Amino acid sequence: MILKALEFHEFNDCKALINMLDDREYVFKYRIDLQKKFEEMVPWFLNEFLGITHRPIPPYFMDQRKIDLLSLYMLVEKDGGYRDVTTENIWPIVAKDLGLEYKDGDYIRIVYAMYLDVLEYYYKYKTVQEKVQVKEVTNDGADSSQRSHRKTRSEDMGCNDTSGGEHQEFEPT
Repeated sequence: MILKALEFHEFNDCKALINMLDDREYVFKYRIDLQKKFEEMVPWFLNEFLGITHRPIPPYFMDQRKIDLLSLYMLVEKDGGYRDVTTENIWPIVAKDLGLEYKDGDYIRIVYAMYLDVLEYYYKYKTVQEKVQVKEVTNDGADSSQRSHRKTRSEDMGCNDTSGGEHQEFEPT
């Protein structure tokens, strides 16, 4: 199984795991394996990739219950991401969906901001960056093929010598 073999050595490995989360049926079927990989990915991303080593991983709630980062990520993504959840002030609902109290919404917002918001941001940034690069390559290919088939103005006027030979000099008679 690809999921079990997945290791984190570069950000594209993180992208591969996050892309798997788009398939809700897959998430339902392989929830436990995905949760284990997500719990490996977040520390790798924060500690190894970003060099942030001062955050305890995994995060715990005040009563020492471990916070399920995959569930938190999935709930926030389903509701439009960190910015939308914050703008709509639905962190209390996210907290309740995680099995906490409504009053714990602010704490959950802080946990998301500390552990997952930078991951979400970087994932979206890299996704857009790749799309732009693909578009540029596609456009560059189209531009170069258009340039090779374009006629110059002098060609249109019949001024170019198309015989392939040398230019003939004009000699007055």
